[in-house]
Amino acid sequence: MRKFFLAAGLLATIGVGNAAACTNFIITKGASTDGSAMVSYAADSHQLYGALYKYDAPRKGYRPGTMMPVYEWDTGRYLGDIPQAAHTYSTVGNMNDRQLIIAETTYGGRPELADPDGGIDYGSLIYITLQRAATAREAIATIVELANTYGYASSGESFSIVDKEEAWIFEMIGKGSKIVEGRNVNKGIVWVARRIPDGYVSAHANQARITTFPKDDPENCLYSPDVISFAREMGYYDGPDADFSFSDAYAPLDFGGMRACEARVWAFFRTVADDMDRYTDYAMGHNKNNRMPLWVKPRAKVSPKTLFDCMRDHYEGTPMDMTADLGAGGHNCPYRWRPMEFEVDGVKYVNERATATQQTGFWFVAQARPDVTRDMGILWFGVDDAATSCLTPIFCSAQEVPGCFREDNGSMLEYSPTSAFWLFNRTTNFAYMRYDMISADIRKVTDKWENDMLRNVQALNARVGKMSPEARRSHLTQLSVETAQQLFDRWQRLNNYLLVKYMDGNVKSEHGDVLTFLDGDGSAAHFVDNGNGKQIPGKIQFPGYNEKWKRAVAKDNGEILKVVK
Repeated sequence: MRKFFLAAGLLATIGVGNAAACTNFIITKGASTDGSAMVSYAADSHQLYGALYKYDAPRKGYRPGTMMPVYEWDTGRYLGDIPQAAHTYSTVGNMNDRQLIIAETTYGGRPELADPDGGIDYGSLIYITLQRAATAREAIATIVELANTYGYASSGESFSIVDKEEAWIFEMIGKGSKIVEGRNVNKGIVWVARRIPDGYVSAHANQARITTFPKDDPENCLYSPDVISFAREMGYYDGPDADFSFSDAYAPLDFGGMRACEARVWAFFRTVADDMDRYTDYAMGHNKNNRMPLWVKPRAKVSPKTLFDCMRDHYEGTPMDMTADLGAGGHNCPYRWRPMEFEVDGVKYVNERATATQQTGFWFVAQARPDVTRDMGILWFGVDDAATSCLTPIFCSAQEVPGCFREDNGSMLEYSPTSAFWLFNRTTNFAYMRYDMISADIRKVTDKWENDMLRNVQALNARVGKMSPEARRSHLTQLSVETAQQLFDRWQRLNNYLLVKYMDGNVKSEHGDVLTFLDGDGSAAHFVDNGNGKQIPGKIQFPGYNEKWKRAVAKDNGEILKVVK
């Protein structure tokens, strides 16, 4: 998600509270366990309300001359009207009914390349393109045409563009404003798109990643004709064409680009591929000459569940492990409240920016599935922090948005008791209190739900594929809506359970665990009482704090707190 320019040094990349948002992981079909191409996305913003967007294409299309308004996705600012396409595709979230998927991360790049009069922003490019394109290559052409025709209103952007057969990284940036005789002669974008080789995985996270690229391989690499000449004109590059690097010209790498952005890519690569620890110094911002490749071959094929869980990463097991240092408090909480930079005695330090973050509005893992009918692509959708939330399947042909995910059900300024975003936020914010124990309970529920849903989808394929298209769409819509509501209802019970079990920092003993509570009657009998028949808890636990925290408190204030005998 776009939030400010990221290329103007450390403060722009790390110090601005809304900067360095969004993460994409891309799995080609040959690299997945089920033959699907997958894209993950976390829409991270302190201002974004987590909802599922829906567009229904009219069956008869649009009449010639029909116009559509364009609003900037981040702000709601009206940008103008553009002609509506005669025929469009229906969409749900960031996927259309042809199984085309588009996700993004913003890298910002050179601030002088912003066009203040641009007529279309990065968010509108995504959703309008999904309405107009059926394949990844069509999407690339559509994005280019729209941006060049109406002017690009956002900063540098990386797109993941994936269909059933191909997966692409597309990176673009505007050309600024140069007014000659009342018009911007620089209107439009420079860009490069690279096809990820089948059997490989890639990623991007708010830092432009395309460096050098082949100039004579249109099957696998596309680019604007002026991508190099414009860089020369602007003074960004003066070497030979063969050595031209898109990211070095338009989004020069700095400490923040490595530590706050590329580190998330590294964490993902490290999870699924071998030999990635040799890039640790790069991920930590210490050696920008040790740059990671654009894509890597995984050690084994990646399952949907593995990709789900990669979105829950906090650098566990690395030098940047957010659960391990003193900032995690006495209960190993992996979050650091913004800003992303702080200063002590004239020395600046960072608060890590991991893949999973507290400011996520919504997130998803989308699957383009070549082995099923076109209308059975899946958007696994969730709201709030990926580490303490859950994904549920929404089929790309769904004709209705589940009520708990509707855009008009609550907002960032209005609580709604029927909103999944607010329910998941309530549960997650409670988890921050005693993260080590509460998040473990949540994870048990999440794992069971997601694994059950994945099995259900596999069992569904053959049976539903035999239905007529209309009957199948109706069935898949009903399944998407009912399943989402079941998750909402289950999370309400989970929220109640956690409050009862962990209130006031204590821990009530129980007969079983969180799953036996949720799958049972959820009565008071689940918890251990004192045996007197009055529902008074027995065997209450007082876990206290972890050892690192106790030693830190003793060092800080031990003379005051010391027990004197």
